[in-house]
Amino acid sequence: MTIVCGGMRYAVCMKTRELERIFKAFANARRLSILSYLKRRKSATVGEIAEHIRLSFKSTSKHLIILRSAGILQFEQSSLEMHYRISGELPPEVRTLLSIL
Repeated sequence: MTIVCGGMRYAVCMKTRELERIFKAFANARRLSILSYLKRRKSATVGEIAEHIRLSFKSTSKHLIILRSAGILQFEQSSLEMHYRISGELPPEVRTLLSIL
């Protein structure tokens, strides 16, 4: 019984860490702007996103990496351009947060 309880506790910790990473990704005005933009556009390049949020290409890329590492965004490389979009496989909690934007 103790082992099963320990296993359940580990699962809760993993869930908590995953949610923490997601909430940290949402906790930035620039990243919220990116998500709102991608929600409307469906897909955009780093340059298009940078222009929309009025931020340098390099800074925009850093924000996109955070969103991607949280599992919120997916990307596709086409030639030299990276096209980002909101992931189609999001947990319900993340979908709820995105619906607010």
